[in-house]
Amino acid sequence: MRIADFLSPQAVVADMQSRTKPEVLRELSATLARAHPNLREDRLVAVLQEREKLGSTGIGEGVAIPHGKLAGMDSLQAAFCVSRTGVDFESIDGKPTHLFFALVAPENSAGVHLKALARISRLFKNPRFRAAILEAPSAADIHALIVQEDARP
Repeated sequence: MRIADFLSPQAVVADMQSRTKPEVLRELSATLARAHPNLREDRLVAVLQEREKLGSTGIGEGVAIPHGKLAGMDSLQAAFCVSRTGVDFESIDGKPTHLFFALVAPENSAGVHLKALARISRLFKNPRFRAAILEAPSAADIHALIVQEDARP
């Protein structure tokens, strides 16, 4: 499984406008719904909010991976947004979050969902990669960087 399999270029935003955690979840959901018209934004927001109630998906080092499962989906889908200013996402390290990777999986796909979360987490542990994403000027450049980094052995 490669990230390019579930993150389309249309689901990447280089400069998200959200300033609060609820706004971030709405913007990520809107981005996903625009890229995948079969997904309803309100259902996506609800799934991501429900997961956040269990604890923040802000994993630290400026990264958050909001995720959830949604009935009626046929494949894993993702959105990626960059906040240039940073958002208080109640991250485990207490620092502002800049990189948001939303992941929504079909309801009965535990294995695929967990593999994707692990892959994203591994990728974003690299500080040079995170810095390159923050410096990338466009959504196309960001998508290309993610695909390139994910293709490394």
